[in-house]
Amino acid sequence: MEPKVSIAEEMSAMGELVNKCSTCLELGHLNQMATQTVHGVQFAARVSNCETCVEMNKKGKCLEKNKGVVLESDYHKSENSSFVHSVINMVGMLIGKLSLFLLIMKYLRNSISLSGLGQLSTPYALEKAGWSTAFILVGLGMACAYTSHLLGKCLQEDASSKNYQDIGEQAFGRKGRIIASTFIYLEIFFALVSYTISLSDNLSLVFAGTHIELPWLHLSTTQILTVIAVLVALPSIWLRDLSSISFLSFGGIIMSLLIFSTVGSIAVFGGVKANKSIPVLQLSKIPEISGLYLFSYAGHIVFPNLYKAMKDPSKFTKVSITSFALVTALYSALSFLGAKLFGPSVSSQITLSMPPHHLATKIALWATILTPMTKYALEFAPFAVQLEHSLPPSMSSRTKTLVRGAVGSTLLLLILALALSLPYFEHVLGLTGSLVSSFICLVFPCVFYLKICWHQVGVAGKVLNVMLIVVGGVFGITGTVSSSRSLIESIQMAHSH
Repeated sequence: MEPKVSIAEEMSAMGELVNKCSTCLELGHLNQMATQTVHGVQFAARVSNCETCVEMNKKGKCLEKNKGVVLESDYHKSENSSFVHSVINMVGMLIGKLSLFLLIMKYLRNSISLSGLGQLSTPYALEKAGWSTAFILVGLGMACAYTSHLLGKCLQEDASSKNYQDIGEQAFGRKGRIIASTFIYLEIFFALVSYTISLSDNLSLVFAGTHIELPWLHLSTTQILTVIAVLVALPSIWLRDLSSISFLSFGGIIMSLLIFSTVGSIAVFGGVKANKSIPVLQLSKIPEISGLYLFSYAGHIVFPNLYKAMKDPSKFTKVSITSFALVTALYSALSFLGAKLFGPSVSSQITLSMPPHHLATKIALWATILTPMTKYALEFAPFAVQLEHSLPPSMSSRTKTLVRGAVGSTLLLLILALALSLPYFEHVLGLTGSLVSSFICLVFPCVFYLKICWHQVGVAGKVLNVMLIVVGGVFGITGTVSSSRSLIESIQMAHSH
């Protein structure tokens, strides 16, 4: 018989392992946990070889999976999000305007990077394609609510799956993980380009009348201001302590709240009458605006992490339905309000259409300017985590910091160059929604679900999922072609002038 181990001895051993795990954090063997998103993406930090955490798999709940260890122990994360908390959190990720302050305070090292770009463009999309496309907006909301439910079903099949990439690997092995990760990084990259374009557009209004000229730099005043703003944000890329980055995330949430509030105040107190006519349907515009609608619902990358954080995961489907119902209602209301207020003159960012001398407009513009500056470090963190893990273990912590900082700075400057070269917000955002979000939100969840749960799905369920795959594929392909064509035409027109 094996000798009995006393509770005191067990707890002592546990404490020793936890201390070792903490030591790994300090030595750089583990990266701190961080939740990162364009619209809310959570990435659990992974390591290649940490024997301590592998050992903790026996005594705690550190989970060893494939290449690394995902910290899911009671020492690192507790799963106690209620139904209401989960709804608010999911709504926040989707609209980029709400989040749980209590969750941010509770998970000090975690943060939710939110993207509020999508909803700012929905009035533009509705006005350009016609008010009847509101049915597409609502339909996509329903479809995305269903696919978020599918992600939960996939997680039920394998308790070791913790995030979107894990589900991809669960379905198709290493290839599935690589494909899922590639689309995640593409979405982050293009979202940052869109953020920088938005930053530039709003800077031009805030500093209207300002003239800056540098003889050795052939850039316009707006471009110079954008370069300055990005350079101001550049040092945040070098931050290695993700708890500091979490503070930046909360600042971005506050800025997003201001943007949303000011748009509503213009309708009530701005003296602009909501009496503009909206066309019924512009069929040719649907492929292009579908990407804008899809990007607005892009939050699926982080939904598996929300599922795992719930006290009662069986309520995840109700959370999805409630959240998407609220978000869809908000998008629809904002779309009609913006289109009725500004009509054909509505901008791809509704903040640019607001009365320039109104106080609410100035607040919205400044919030839109400051928001991207709080996003760069957060959105780059997933790249930084993967980059650091690919570096030789023998490399010193200081050298790793220099490498990740240099690579991050280079990527940010590349993003800046693209944003200055392609200052067409609606086309870049539409391309992102069509090329990336359509697959992440619609196609992949259905494909993963069918692959994982094929024998449990009835005929009607299989037909429904195949239909959604086709719809997502059609929107993705036609939207990508249309947005790319519009982008190319805009570039050619700019060069001809």
